[in-house]
Amino acid sequence: MTKKAPKPENNRRSEENERSLMLINDDINSFDHVIKSLVDVCGHDEIQAEQCAVLTHIKGGCVIKMADAATLERMSLKLRELSLDTVVI
Repeated sequence: MTKKAPKPENNRRSEENERSLMLINDDINSFDHVIKSLVDVCGHDEIQAEQCAVLTHIKGGCVIKMADAATLERMSLKLRELSLDTVVI
């Protein structure tokens, strides 16, 4: 059995401040538009963006990014400008 080293205190603080950006399915935007938007705004590669688009379509929503609230709010605004429904949780 391997012991895990305790997390440094600064990592705990950053995890506490970390939020999630969720993409909500809207049944309006094409997969191509969603994928391109995730690549452009969130920095996803094509495969990651496609997987997020499919999961959002099937499950109704998908966490597409985790970061601090300010970063996610900026991304959310950009995605909403591209007609995608998002929420920071």
